[in-house]
This record gives sequence, C-alpha cells and structure tokens, in this order.
Amino acid sequence: MTRLTKRIESVKPSATITISAKAMELRAKGVDVISLSQGEPDFDTPNHIKEAAVQAIKDGKTKYTPVDGTPEIKEAIIKKFKRDNNLEYKAENILVSTGAKHTLFNLFQSVLEEGNEAIVISPYWVSYPDMVILAGAKPIVVNTLQKNNFDLDLDHLRQALTDNTRLIILNSPSNPTGVTFTKEQYHGIGSILKDYPKVLIATDDMYEHIFWGNHKFCSFAEACPDLFERTITINGVSKAYAMTGWRIGYCGGPADIVKAMKKIQGQNTSNASSISQAAATAALNGSHNEVIEMVKAYEDRHQYLCEALNNLDGFKVVPGTGAFYLFPDVSQAIKALGIKNDLEFSEYLLEKAGVAVVPGTAFGAEGFIRISYATSMSALEQSISRIKKVLR
Repeated sequence: MTRLTKRIESVKPSATITISAKAMELRAKGVDVISLSQGEPDFDTPNHIKEAAVQAIKDGKTKYTPVDGTPEIKEAIIKKFKRDNNLEYKAENILVSTGAKHTLFNLFQSVLEEGNEAIVISPYWVSYPDMVILAGAKPIVVNTLQKNNFDLDLDHLRQALTDNTRLIILNSPSNPTGVTFTKEQYHGIGSILKDYPKVLIATDDMYEHIFWGNHKFCSFAEACPDLFERTITINGVSKAYAMTGWRIGYCGGPADIVKAMKKIQGQNTSNASSISQAAATAALNGSHNEVIEMVKAYEDRHQYLCEALNNLDGFKVVPGTGAFYLFPDVSQAIKALGIKNDLEFSEYLLEKAGVAVVPGTAFGAEGFIRISYATSMSALEQSISRIKKVLR
C-alpha cells in the first residue's frame, strides 16, 4: 500500500536538476566532469545588486513583506514592463514570487483544474507538463521541427485547441532551443487565439535580456494588445542578472488572476525573501552594463558552439537568438554508436567523455540533447574535444 497520491506518482523529477546533481556528485568523488547541463550563468551577481542586499540587511529589512512583494519592487517591475515591453500595469496586477518557476506554479494552480487542457509547445522547458499535471489538467503537446527552425505550425496549433483548452504556454527565447518568437509570429498565434476567448496565454520571458536577434525582442502582450487581458507575462531576475540563487520571479497580469495567485502563494511560501526583493529592485532599476557584457560572452560562445557541434559526426544544430542553450539533433550519432536513445547517449557522454548534458526526451524531443553554454569558452572547447574522441 502506497502512502503517496496518484498525482505525485505521475510527476517526473526535473531532469535538469537530476543531471546537474549527478555531475556534482561525480565531481565530489574526484571524477573530472564538465557540466553542460545546468541553466545557470557562470558569472557572479553584479556588485551594485549585492551591495543593495547588504544595505537592506543593515537597514533591518529582515521581516515579512506583503505576500505579493514590497511596494518598492512592485514599482520597479511596473517601470520595467513599461520601459522594456510597453505594457501598463498597476500594483494590483503584479505578483512577486520565489522564482519564475514558483510564479508559473501559482498560475497553473489558479487557472487549471480537472478536465482542462493546457497547450505546451515542444521542445518545452522540462517543468511545464508536470506542473500542468499537478494542477489536475492535461498537457497537450504541439510538436515543432528542427528543419523548420522550431517554428510553431499554426495549423497544428489550431488542431490542438478544443473546448477544454484553458491555457497556452509560450516561452521566448526558448529553453532548450534558444529560438525566439518574432512579433509577426505572435500576430499569427494571436489571430487564432482570438477565436478561443476562454484560453489564457502564459508567456515565459525569463531570457528576454539574453537576446541578440536582428529584430527587437517582443513580448506576446506587446505584440497582441487586444489579448492583453488574457495574458500573464512571467519573468524574473535569475538569468539576466546572474541571480539564480536569489529566487525572485514575477508576473504582470489581470487583477483577478493575480489575486488568485497571491492567495495560493499566501498558503504555501508567503512572501519571497525580503533581502532578495531589495536586491532584485536594485537589479531592475540599475545599470544594464554588466548584463550587456554577459550577453556578448554568451553570443560569442553560441557562435563557437554552433560551428563546433555541426562539425561533429552525427550532430546537427540550428542557431538560436537568445538564452544560453543549443539543442542538437544527435539521432545519427546515436545510430552510429548502436545506442538505444538520447537517454543512453547522455549517459554514454557522461561515462566515456566526462561531459554532462540533458537528454532531449526531457524536453519532449527524442533524439536530441540540450547543451548549456553558461560556462567558460575553455570548458566548451574541452567538451567538444572530449565528445569528438568518443564518437565513431
């Protein structure tokens, strides 16, 4: 007799966290492992942000805050949305959470229930489907193809929409592909969603500032203002400001939905860390010079890795325009090695080459692997050399 619910038995552990933990465990045992598995900047948090946190501690800002965030951080988020995305919000439209993952969880718990469906575009961030399941709903996966640059086929989207569809999740720039939606692509998606008034749109813009495309980054609500009242725009400070451990995410959305999310949050974590909120306020209000320097480094690594991966036997990758991941098709390499699938291929690379990657199956795309280049150029060069030696 199990003491656990059927709900939890249907949820998988986070593959990215699992692989990263395994790499760290091997390193602790003295094994030489290069981890290309974790979505965490290798840069330190900028000094002015750390100084703001220290000052907050000195000023005694160590107590509970309002569940949905301090007035200071909410004002900084409102200004950010207006400055960067031309979106107008009031304090009642903003919720600050313990990371964007927490924001998404609050949202799914607030708007999804048994009998609902949520559209997830593959390749997807590993946690989307399981969060949908935890909310009692059913994830409906719409696949995209590498040969089409992972562009969303609008006919496939229309076919996936039903009377039970409650939510669609959009992620740009994408984790794991690095591909970014253009304003025109959002217009196409929006033109279809207009016909489905019950469907809400969740846009995960976490990698907004890690972007080097030829077009200006555009959020969905900015591209489709007539769907503004149905859109929840989610972001955070983890990636752009190298603040993964500070755990601050946030969203802007319709007041009734944000109020419900606040209620959910009030019954689990309550407010995000008061010190982290002070630091994130400084990040949002401060200079972006160091962010620009980080992004330039990511772009240089991206260009190197694209060429290097495409020169490996059995690898095929398309370039991205943001985030810090590439998502190569390794199906031919798997076939040449006589290995069953991308799960075994990832284990093979870890065991034989000492390189940790995440299997594409975790992102809904069998035959692929995700490679993070949030690491030094030297580590990337060593990884390519190691992988090349163990391919046939």
